[in-house]
Amino acid sequence: MGKFAEGFLVGAATAAHQVEGNNIHSDYWAMEHMKYTSFTEPSLDAVDHYNRYEEDIKMMADAGLNAYRFSIEWARIEPVQGQYDEAEIEHYRKVLECCKANGIEPVVTMLHFTSPKWLIEKGGWENEETIGLFADYCRHVTEKLGSYMHYVCTINEANMGLQIAAISERFKKQMMAKMAKAHQADAKQSLAEAAKDTEGSVQVGLNMQKMMENMQKQGEENMQVFGVSTPQVFVSARTQEGDLLVMKAHQAAKRAIKEVNPSLQVGITLSLHDIQAKEGGEENAAKEWNEEFLHYVPYLKEDDFFGLQNYTRSVYDADGICATPEGAELTQMDYEIYPQALEACIRKAYKELNIPIMVTENGIAVDDDAKRVDFITKATDGVANCIRDGIPVKGYMYWSLLDNFEWQKGYCMTFGLIAVNRETQERSVKPSLSCLGSL
Repeated sequence: MGKFAEGFLVGAATAAHQVEGNNIHSDYWAMEHMKYTSFTEPSLDAVDHYNRYEEDIKMMADAGLNAYRFSIEWARIEPVQGQYDEAEIEHYRKVLECCKANGIEPVVTMLHFTSPKWLIEKGGWENEETIGLFADYCRHVTEKLGSYMHYVCTINEANMGLQIAAISERFKKQMMAKMAKAHQADAKQSLAEAAKDTEGSVQVGLNMQKMMENMQKQGEENMQVFGVSTPQVFVSARTQEGDLLVMKAHQAAKRAIKEVNPSLQVGITLSLHDIQAKEGGEENAAKEWNEEFLHYVPYLKEDDFFGLQNYTRSVYDADGICATPEGAELTQMDYEIYPQALEACIRKAYKELNIPIMVTENGIAVDDDAKRVDFITKATDGVANCIRDGIPVKGYMYWSLLDNFEWQKGYCMTFGLIAVNRETQERSVKPSLSCLGSL
């Protein structure tokens, strides 16, 4: 017997845009193909999961996994406002049927960062109209596919906009401080150093240096592509009003889903760090935990479960966030390798929210798969500890199933349990997949 009881969900996660390929109607596709893009490279065919999902799902089942968290792409379902593509609905029906045929429980995310381009042209995630538009999309999907589902996450990492706003401000301060000390000739080097210092503190693939270098020219090109100089995509620096809008969108979507199929278990996911305080840093740490999690609790406490996503820790002292400890081992994303963070986050979140938890993302981007095996083993030991103490954790979804498109960083980050040769799209199973399946 493994470390988890029968019925516990052990699986892997993906996001449609990162794995499917050719998501041509989305905001991200448009941004990737701009002349002054912040993306290292475009997604293009990605890892062709759109056509190879049967192969990928069977690999999970063969390894012993019993769950798969994936997203349905809004830009495919509703490429033009008010016009639903039934062929794409049929595609996702086949994915869901494939999961069931292989003994895999689908955990469906309705929005994983990418939105239809038309939504951004209307004001995106700072426009109140988005609340109803998102609910309408969720209602349509549930009407068509709800009978194939059990767990639904409305929105992935609903707090990411505030994290982006905070890291952008931190980046600017660090850049100004470094440039003030540097000669003019060292300005680009200062920019690169500030980017590296800040990118590792947010749990998404960003390219801060290109964003800053291209800012003015991007604004001009955005006007041509989206009709606005600063498009409000989901992963934009969020205002307080926009942050509340996302919570309203979640609640409206949940109502719409439940009206169609009351039996569906509906939740949302947040990106959480294990926030720790050194002596003197308690106030800063408490402020950050409130920003990252606590202020959302009133909007989530009636949900059926909470999707918790964690990759590392953040440490605060009296001056703010601390640099990564000297000598600490880092991932390709410049995160500190710290699998103990997951257990701490589960305990802190459950104390405040008191509803079932599902770990919807937890993972590590490294070349050495032995380190991934060690990370999975230690992180899931922490999950098992929580369960033994009576915390209702429903499942653990490793990020990610496949080496894939890590947003602005492109294809160089290897999180996957399965490697992909992007020239041939050939899959190669890593030992970590078997490790996860044996839990």
